[in-house]
Amino acid sequence: MTDIVPASRLFDLSGEVAFITGASSGLGAHFAEVLAAHGAKVVLAARRLDRISALAARIGSSMAIAFDVTNRAGYAAAFDQAEAALGPVTLLINNAGVSGQPRFLDTPPEDFAFVQGTNVEAVWHLSQFFAKRLVAAKRPGAIINLASIASFRVGGTSASYAVSKAAVEQMTKAHAFELARHGIRVNAIAPGYIWSEMTEAHLNSEAGKAMLKRVPQRRAGDPSDLDGTLLLLASPRASGFMTGATIVVDGGHLTSFG
Repeated sequence: MTDIVPASRLFDLSGEVAFITGASSGLGAHFAEVLAAHGAKVVLAARRLDRISALAARIGSSMAIAFDVTNRAGYAAAFDQAEAALGPVTLLINNAGVSGQPRFLDTPPEDFAFVQGTNVEAVWHLSQFFAKRLVAAKRPGAIINLASIASFRVGGTSASYAVSKAAVEQMTKAHAFELARHGIRVNAIAPGYIWSEMTEAHLNSEAGKAMLKRVPQRRAGDPSDLDGTLLLLASPRASGFMTGATIVVDGGHLTSFG
C-alpha cells in the first residue's frame, strides 16, 4: 500500500523555481508570495521593475526581472538570468493578461490584436520556449495557465477577452497532450470574479454589485481562495497524475444563468 504523504510534504515546493509573469500586482504578486511561502524560489517577471523589486525584497528567495511577455526576443536572456541566480526554472505561471473593449461591435482591430497577442500568442510562445528548454535538459516541469470563467461562457465581459481565454483553455489541453511524454504537466486555473486592482472598480459599481447577487455564494473571491488550487497544480507530488485539466474557482458562478 502506498504511504500516506502528510500535507506539509505534499505541498512542499522546495527545489522548485517558479517563473511568474505579470507578477507586479494582483494575482501574480499574490501567487509569488504563496509559492515562496511553501519553499519555492520565485522569479518575478513584469514590466514594472520598481514594483516587483520591492516585492522580491519582501518575500526573499526570489528575484525581479523586467519582462514583456510579447517580446519573444527577450525570453532567453530572462531565463538565463533567472537560472544563473536561482537554478533551473521548473514551473511557469502564465499569469500576465489584459482585458480589452467590452463589446464585439465596438472593438477596433488593434484592440483585438493587442488582447490576443498578450493573452494567447504570448502564452503559446512562452510555453513553447519553456517546454523546449526543459526537453533539451531532460527535466520534468509544469505549466499553469490562467484561464477564466469567460473561457466557458460570455456575457457582459469583453468579447475579445472571452475569445482569448477560451483559446487558453483549449491550449492547455493541446499542450498537455503533447508534453506529457516529456514529464511536463500543463493545467489551468479558471477564476471567477476575484478582488484585485483590475476588478475593484467594477465590483464596487452598481452593475458589479448586481452581478454578485447572481453568484451562488453571493460574493467575489479573495485571492487567497485560489491558493489551494495553485499549490495543487504546482506540486509534482500533489498533482503528478494531473495534466490537461482546468479547475474552476468561481463561487458557483458557472452553475447560474446570471
